[in-house]
Amino acid sequence: MQKEIRRDQIVGSRRFSNYFWSIFLGLGGLGFFLAGISSYFKLNFLPFTNAKELVFIPQGIVMMFYGTLSLSICIYTTLTILWDIGSGYNEYNKIEELVKIVRKGFPGKNREIFLTYPLNSIQAIGIKISEGLNPTRTLYLCLKDERKIPLTPVQQPISISNLENQAADLAQFLDLKLENL
Repeated sequence: MQKEIRRDQIVGSRRFSNYFWSIFLGLGGLGFFLAGISSYFKLNFLPFTNAKELVFIPQGIVMMFYGTLSLSICIYTTLTILWDIGSGYNEYNKIEELVKIVRKGFPGKNREIFLTYPLNSIQAIGIKISEGLNPTRTLYLCLKDERKIPLTPVQQPISISNLENQAADLAQFLDLKLENL
């Protein structure tokens, strides 16, 4: 039975990099915002600097703007971590002859993203590798109707050999061919 069903867990937004950026943006944004407030009220809200000597227009207002922007991005990132956006699993079931792709989205009536495809509609497992400033290494489910469904999560690019091993294992499990996209 276990050899007939394969389930690959997908890590969502609960990754170290998101925790780091949330804390970094929160602390930096709070510092900038307090510096701007200090310049407006001529009181020192920051213990390690004398921000009350900043001129409110233009310096203080710009500091408040950057602080507000940074805190807003921090809140957004923190909420995506709490909601675990993008997490889920890929299930390949030979018994039911289905591939199920399940992901968590943003809260609402369509929070759970659930895609199913019959095994006989799958043509191949595709690999796409692009290098450059924003390198991507992605596995795809290539369907017979020319659609390509991504299977790997958005993350730091994994090594090419690891991606090829994952693709080869999946293609062997599903008895499909590999394609280079």
